[in-house]
Amino acid sequence: MSKNLSPVCKLCRREGEKLYLKGERCFTPKCAFERRSFAPGQHGRTGSRSGGGSRTGRESDYLRQLRAKQRARRVYGILERQFRRYYEVALQRRGLTGLNLLQILESRLDNVVFRLGFASSRAQARVMVTHGHFTVNGRRTDVPSMLLKEGDTISVREGSQGLTYFKGLSDLADARTAPAWLSRDTKGLTGSVQRLPERAEIDGSLNEQLIVEYYSR
Repeated sequence: MSKNLSPVCKLCRREGEKLYLKGERCFTPKCAFERRSFAPGQHGRTGSRSGGGSRTGRESDYLRQLRAKQRARRVYGILERQFRRYYEVALQRRGLTGLNLLQILESRLDNVVFRLGFASSRAQARVMVTHGHFTVNGRRTDVPSMLLKEGDTISVREGSQGLTYFKGLSDLADARTAPAWLSRDTKGLTGSVQRLPERAEIDGSLNEQLIVEYYSR
């Protein structure tokens, strides 16, 4: 399984804003973006924060589309080939392609675990799923990219509930609010998908229209 090994703080600096890829650390002074908010690389201090553009400082349409696509990829921790496959699936579905794409990204198992408050970041959720700590509809799975649908139930595996992290997980989860399209039982460490999320329930800083324009070139 391929994965992105780039330092995640550099990804935030490249996009010119916090993507909260390290969970709780992003809210502390240890966050690298707070100390070095300029883009990484040799010309980071003098170049544009978005990582490119013309010599006049104006961004081209292509650059804006590229940055929107890259930002979405980095938020959800997905490599290019898989992201493009998701776009192709969204293109085949009825409705708005951009919204379909975001709903696919939100319905990934690692994202749902994160949204339920069972992990502080998507990266942590991805690791826990890979280690087999969760079940879907009663069956153990270790596939973070598994796409969930309405009615699916996610639970912490019974054999994992005795681990130190999961013993205190209910208190950690209670401190975070789950979106309305999910239901959860923090005491039982379970959750379920009630429906697909609406656009207002998905990260408003993502620009799905620019992503569609990028792949429609």
